[in-house]
Amino acid sequence: MRLRSSILQKIVDAKRKEVDAAKHAEERLRDSGRPPPEIPLGRGRDFLGHIRRPSGEGVRLIAEIKRASPSKGDLSPNAAPAELASIYEASGAAAVSVLTERHYFRGTLDDLRAARDAVGLPVLRKDFMIDEWQIAETVRQGPADAILLIAALLDAHDLKILHARAADVGMSSLVEVHDEEDLDRALDSEAPIIGINNRDLETFEIDLRTTQRLRARIPRGIAVVAESGITSRDDVRMMEDQGVDAVLVGEALMSSGDPGAEIRALLGAPA
Repeated sequence: MRLRSSILQKIVDAKRKEVDAAKHAEERLRDSGRPPPEIPLGRGRDFLGHIRRPSGEGVRLIAEIKRASPSKGDLSPNAAPAELASIYEASGAAAVSVLTERHYFRGTLDDLRAARDAVGLPVLRKDFMIDEWQIAETVRQGPADAILLIAALLDAHDLKILHARAADVGMSSLVEVHDEEDLDRALDSEAPIIGINNRDLETFEIDLRTTQRLRARIPRGIAVVAESGITSRDDVRMMEDQGVDAVLVGEALMSSGDPGAEIRALLGAPA
């Protein structure tokens, strides 16, 4: 794991403490003779099928519910996840992404449940996944149809393990990369979905050319998602030209007064 960003290191440190505390609480339950519930299987919706771009068609859009971010602060702290997810679905989104990290993004698993209960679309849990325990938590308390795995947070072994464990319980993994080193690990993990994040991990600056640079190295057959910095129809066309399957859009929707209209504009659909 290579973290040079102080903000990202703080997020991961907080997440590790949170996960360790939850695991210890679970151990106390076992010691008291009350084991945690079994992990249910086979509940997933087809995330990959929804976001893969059919030949000759435009990119798919993954619409995100994101209350806040470390770089922008509050975006929509009082957002209603069920209402937003319903708007996203009605406006043409192919899937919904929900931030569940609570310290820096103000998200919760309640947001995930509310969004998924409101729509028939597959839902991605976007968080800082560093431990197998979080996968069990996602299925028990979410649930989600896919999880985000950030390659920069995981060594090659852990990335493979988490990807495989998610598949075991019926969830897809969106493996996020930021540079060539991340991409090598993602490809080695045999991930069927790779997300290219255009945001620099150290400076948090956006460069859409990151997608262009890394997309050329991803073999055919792997679904590709472009993330961060996509705010206009021109940006979406640029991603289409690069051959990505889907774009993930959060801040542009959350800061819009009309997220449904924003989705239609990004996709080039009638107003």
